[in-house]
Amino acid sequence: MNKKLKLVLIILFILLVVYAGGFFIWTQETFKPTAQLNQLVDVKNEVQHKDGLYIFKPKNKAPRDGVIFYPGAKVEPTAYSYWAKKVADAGYLVVIPEMPLNLALLGKNKAEEAMKADPDIKEWYIAGHSLGGSAASAYALKHPHKIKGMIFLGSYTTEGSNLSKAHFPLLSIYGERDGLTTKAKINGNKSFNPADTTYYEIKGGNNAQFGMYGPQTGDKNASISNKKQQDQVIKEILSWLNKENRH
Repeated sequence: MNKKLKLVLIILFILLVVYAGGFFIWTQETFKPTAQLNQLVDVKNEVQHKDGLYIFKPKNKAPRDGVIFYPGAKVEPTAYSYWAKKVADAGYLVVIPEMPLNLALLGKNKAEEAMKADPDIKEWYIAGHSLGGSAASAYALKHPHKIKGMIFLGSYTTEGSNLSKAHFPLLSIYGERDGLTTKAKINGNKSFNPADTTYYEIKGGNNAQFGMYGPQTGDKNASISNKKQQDQVIKEILSWLNKENRH
């Protein structure tokens, strides 16, 4: 190996190390739960954390079905504790897995681990926020027989995970003022959703308020409170789940 080629390889190796290090640091700069969420939910005592899973159980009764939820990019799983606990209180097991490097796109198959949280549950829904929804749709595409339905929170699927032939239903909840998952993106990708898709727009809602972790770069300012948006999410999810369970 001549000196010039060796120098080039050394420089490329250094750049790769610097890039990888920078990427790792970026993934660790997570969106943490807000003080408001901590006032609404006692995460330490009300949420079970086991084997990399955050588990929300119904009180004093066996869950009807399970809901697996994939967080948005770099959002800590507990930032979704408010609506997750309310859905669990209504009788559903909600499981939010921790993701590799806090990116659901690197953990598309985490649903397999989540299902082990309660082997007695036979029917599972999969859901996701923002890029978490993209990861969830990729899993649903490859494992449609394991999924009873899907829920998008400020998210959508694309041609790469085309669910238009899927036989399960989908609920798509989106915010009027979402600056990341815009209405234009959702409308432009509707053809890749299952035929049985329900759309619900939260007036004044944005992307970040599908969790409780504060503002997000690129998003628009919401014109409703974080809790009000969460309460609408809870209402629509439970209405849809209960309707599906009556079929």
